[in-house]
Amino acid sequence: MARGQRNFSRSDEDSDINLTPMLDVVFIMLIFFIVTATFIKQAGIEVFRPEALTAEQKPTVSVLVAISENGDIWIDKQKVDEGAVRAHIERLHSENPKGGLVVQADRNAKTEKVMAVLAAARAAGLTQVAIATDT
Repeated sequence: MARGQRNFSRSDEDSDINLTPMLDVVFIMLIFFIVTATFIKQAGIEVFRPEALTAEQKPTVSVLVAISENGDIWIDKQKVDEGAVRAHIERLHSENPKGGLVVQADRNAKTEKVMAVLAAARAAGLTQVAIATDT
């Protein structure tokens, strides 16, 4: 070899790019977005809510209860017996204690069913209770 010349051959190990730090960052971001995501709550059925002139948007809802026209009560996409409403409300509220309860009652639903759900919410200790309306 001549003087001043150097051998610049690279081995295969030196030319690889290490992707581990980038994958670590991507997984950490994925976990962060999953943990901080807000999921849309659904009661399980679509109801025709009564109209109202004054309505406010509730920012945090942990329990969503729907009452159909024929008096069926739906919580968390499941038809629930009137006697089990309190237990379902307590379970869902314990998962997110900062949220409140929203009752989506059909405009033709019986008042007795709405009052039974409100009484169960009160017995479960919920103070933030609202009835959903159309504006």
